[in-house]
Amino acid sequence: MQTELDALHKNNTRDLTPLPKGQKIIGCRWILKLKLKTDGMVDKYKANLVAKGHNQVECIDYVDSFSLVAKVVTARMLLAIAASKNWLLHHVDVNNAFLHRYLEEDIYRQPPKGYHVPHGHVCKLKYLFMALNKSRGSGT
Repeated sequence: MQTELDALHKNNTRDLTPLPKGQKIIGCRWILKLKLKTDGMVDKYKANLVAKGHNQVECIDYVDSFSLVAKVVTARMLLAIAASKNWLLHHVDVNNAFLHRYLEEDIYRQPPKGYHVPHGHVCKLKYLFMALNKSRGSGT
C-alpha cells in the first residue's frame, strides 16, 4: 500500500484542500491482489487505491465516460508486423496508467484511512483516478 501512496504522491496527483461548501466528496478503498508466478508461487502483492465512483451522477459530477484503449485489430497488426520481422516481443505492464489524463471537473476524494492530512482537508484530484466514472471501461 505504501508503494501505491508513494507513487500517487510522487506523481502529484492531488492537492490537499478544504472541501468547498456544497461540493460532494467521493470515498476511496483499497483493492488488494496477489500476483502469482507461473509455478504458482507468490510473485508480489499489489495494492491499488480506487475511488468509489459509483456515487457519481452523470451530467452533475462528470460529463463523459470513456477510456482510451487500443483496439484488438491494432494489437493484432502489431503482432503480425513483429512476427514478419522476427522481432522479439516483451510484456509491458503500465503502472499508474490513469495518471496521464487531467481532470476537467473538480472532484474531491476522501483521503485513505491512516493517511494524515490537515483537519478538514480532502484530496482535490488532478488526474483521472481509477474507479471514477470517467475511467470506466479501463479493464482495471
